[in-house]
Amino acid sequence: QVQLVESGGDLVQPGGSLRLSCAASGMLFSINNMGWYRQAPGKERVLVARITSAGNTNYAESVKGRFTVSRNNAGNTVYLQMNSLKPEDTAVYYCNVNLYWGRGTLVTVSS
Repeated sequence: QVQLVESGGDLVQPGGSLRLSCAASGMLFSINNMGWYRQAPGKERVLVARITSAGNTNYAESVKGRFTVSRNNAGNTVYLQMNSLKPEDTAVYYCNVNLYWGRGTLVTVSS
């Protein structure tokens, strides 16, 4: 059974940084494309960043240049490094592979 467990969410001031982690199990991690999504209060869940099995990445326009997605295949973990955080980055961040989702981790950007 595929399980995705996110961690690293926190309250941070504008301009700050956080690194989110997603630990995956029950799947052949290295062959799967992984995604980070976020859902702000009252809004739809949207793609933030994606990394393919080959390590190719793509980002939402709103986070380009500030966020970096990476993966550690040996550790079955995908990361999202978030820098220069803005209040509009406040959301629950979810890890995704195929049809599977984690439970999310809350990021709050506020002074």
